[in-house]
Parts: sequence; C-alpha cells; structure tokens
Amino acid sequence: MKYVQLRAFHHVALAKGFSRAAEALGLTQPAVSDQVLRLEQDYDILLFNRQKKQISLTNAGERLLEITRPMFEVEARALEFLTESRARATGHLRVIADSAYHVTEILNRFRAQYPGVRVTLSGGNTDDVVSALETYNADIGVLGSGTTTPGIDSVSLGVTPIIAFCAVGQFGLSGAPKSLADLAVYPLVLREQGSKTRQKLHEAAMAQKIDLKPAIEAEGREAVREIVAAGGGIGFVSDAEYGHDARLQKIPLAGPTLLMEEAVVALKQRRDVRVIRAFMALARDFAAVR
Repeated sequence: MKYVQLRAFHHVALAKGFSRAAEALGLTQPAVSDQVLRLEQDYDILLFNRQKKQISLTNAGERLLEITRPMFEVEARALEFLTESRARATGHLRVIADSAYHVTEILNRFRAQYPGVRVTLSGGNTDDVVSALETYNADIGVLGSGTTTPGIDSVSLGVTPIIAFCAVGQFGLSGAPKSLADLAVYPLVLREQGSKTRQKLHEAAMAQKIDLKPAIEAEGREAVREIVAAGGGIGFVSDAEYGHDARLQKIPLAGPTLLMEEAVVALKQRRDVRVIRAFMALARDFAAVR
C-alpha cells in the first residue's frame, strides 16, 4: 500500500469527486483516478461505485474512510504543530448544534480572534451531535445538556428550566404556571426522538404517571416553534432558548423543575487540534464569567 494511493482515496471520499480531490491535492484528475484504481486493483477491493459522472462510497469504502479520517487528521495536526510558530490558526471549524443560541457569543469571539478560520454551523439533536463528533463529521458540538459519554470533553454553559409555550391566546391559557398533567390534555408539539428536551419530559411524565403523547412530532426546535405559533398546540423548550416572539406566550411549568444544562462538547482525542483547542478555550472563558 502506497501513501499517495491512500491519500488520493481519502480526498476523493471527502470531496465526493475526483476533480475536486485533484484540485485539493494540486494534481491532475487522471493522476488521482489512477492512484485510486491502483489501490483497488492491488487489494482486489471496490471502494467507489462509479455511475457516469457521480461516485459514492461502497461499504468497504465507508469502512476505509473511518480509518483514514483520524490518520490524515494526525498528519494535519503534525503540520499545525510545525507551522504554529509562523502562522495564526486557519482552516475549517465544523460546529453542530442542538441550539445555536447557546454559542452565538462564543462564535462571535472566535471569528474576531481567528478570522482566517471558515466556520460552518449545522443543526441536530443530541444523538446527531454525538454521532457527528465520533465519526469526525464535526469538530465542536453544542448540546442542550451535559454528557457523560466516554471520550467527550464538555464545558457547561449553565442550567435553565424547561418551560411550555403556546400561541398567544391559544386554548384560553393566560400564561399562569401549569403542570404536565394540566398540559397533557391539549395537543402537544414535541421534538423528535433523540432530543434531550423530549427525553427530560418523558422521564418526568413517567415519574408522574402522565401519558404525554405528541399530537405532532417535529424535527428541530424551529419547526416546533413555527407549528406552535400557527396554533398547532403546546411546545416545550429551555427558558434560555425561548427568546422573544410576539406570536407566543410562555407557560411556566408547575411542579418539579426540569433543568437543561447547555454545554459545548468535543472529542478528547482531538483536543490538540488547533481550531478545536481555541474554541474550547473560549467556551471555558465564556462559562467562567457567565
């Protein structure tokens, strides 16, 4: 196995195309194609499905990419170490957030200090965040709770209670505190399975022997907000994420307080990646004075 062949495979898999990989590597497209083909021929394995001008990873290709991700990241980290004294942080920071609300200030500080780093932000629930970190598809995660998942470093940004909300004037509710039992008789708009808010509500309902069934299940916090604002039912969110929306009214939950802990997370084994290290340091500074 030659390094150049493995490197060609890795970049084609990430770029999802031979031409884009060749551009990233500074090579010609035929040269990259030849390196990947030789790798497949040498080991009698098919790494890509080739259909006209589109390619996709085979199962074997997916498994090999899982191996090459950390391998080439170590190489990138070595290069960062060797050049750190000569250059400020550059590159790409991928953030996946259960709610971007919690890190907007940290993101602003990060961009001010590291303008050379491109930042992309995607959304997902707690399961999505942890999975993206573990598969190296994201660098930083933002959760609506802390995590005890082995191998993940967590910085707590504080705790806030879960509250309910509905469209203004909906169901004749005045905004006075209501228990889960009180709210269970109305149509409920709940997050998808895997949401920490949904999990907390389910645990509390089980403890109180309440049947908390969704009338509508929506993927993502914004989807829940829009459905509720249109009169679809009662929604739930952490107080920190409620924000201000003239269409909505808050309903504090009576009874046991359900707390959500906002946290910034990253893989411990990647803590020395420069952009991850820098972001986590800013998160700790932010949490210390919040």
